[in-house]
Amino acid sequence: MAYPCIVYQRDDATTEYAGNLPYTYTQRYQVTLIAQDPDSDVRTKLAALPLSRYERFFAANNLNHDVFAVYF
Repeated sequence: MAYPCIVYQRDDATTEYAGNLPYTYTQRYQVTLIAQDPDSDVRTKLAALPLSRYERFFAANNLNHDVFAVYF
C-alpha cells in the first residue's frame, strides 16, 4: 500500500419505518485513514464529509490510524 490510504468496510445499517413499512435505509461504513503523518490533511477532509463522525485514533506498525463512521 502507498500512504496515506483509506480502508473501508460496511459496518452497520439502520432502517426507519413509517406505517409499518421501511421508510429510509442508511448504511454505515467504517472508514480508516492510514498515514505516516499524524496531521494529514486527508483527516480534515474526511471529517468534513456530510454524516461523518470521528470515532478514534490508534497507532500500529509506526503508522497512524484515524477511524471514522460514515453514513450513506
